[in-house]
Amino acid sequence: MKFFLLFLVGAVVLCFGCGRRVTTEIPAVKEFDISRYCGKWYEIARLPNWFQKGMTGVTAHYSLRPDGMVDVVNSGMKNGKKHSISGVARMVGDPKEGELEVSFQWPFWSSYRIIRLENDYTMAVVCGKSYDYLWILARNPEISLADMNEILESLRQHGFDTSKLEFPRHCKVQ
Repeated sequence: MKFFLLFLVGAVVLCFGCGRRVTTEIPAVKEFDISRYCGKWYEIARLPNWFQKGMTGVTAHYSLRPDGMVDVVNSGMKNGKKHSISGVARMVGDPKEGELEVSFQWPFWSSYRIIRLENDYTMAVVCGKSYDYLWILARNPEISLADMNEILESLRQHGFDTSKLEFPRHCKVQ
């Protein structure tokens, strides 16, 4: 019975992914250094998703573990209360490329592809396996209007619908 339920859950997860446009043609960043990526990131913008509905002031904190995995803690506010979830990430393929998988509920793993990263690791753009998942992250809760416009143009060229982006309340585009 346990195996059947696991199989059923897996089949449902696969079916939800059917028919969606995938981002596999968008390359992950090269010359990636996971230790430089670790630390605190502020969510500047995101595409709407069910698991962050109503969340504001979202941050992500990544810390490298001795085994090469990465501890992930996502935090934010919802209805005036702080919420957080802990997970783990692992590199996929070449460790010099920004291709990871993240899990907040074992045994399920999700694609985490860094498709844009500033040389000084101050801003990043992350997508999932489909065009339904996208985040713009920064080390500070504010980014310039020029930087945002450049990122948005790049995302449009990759085929993302930037008109659907949500901007959490703590961030400012100056």
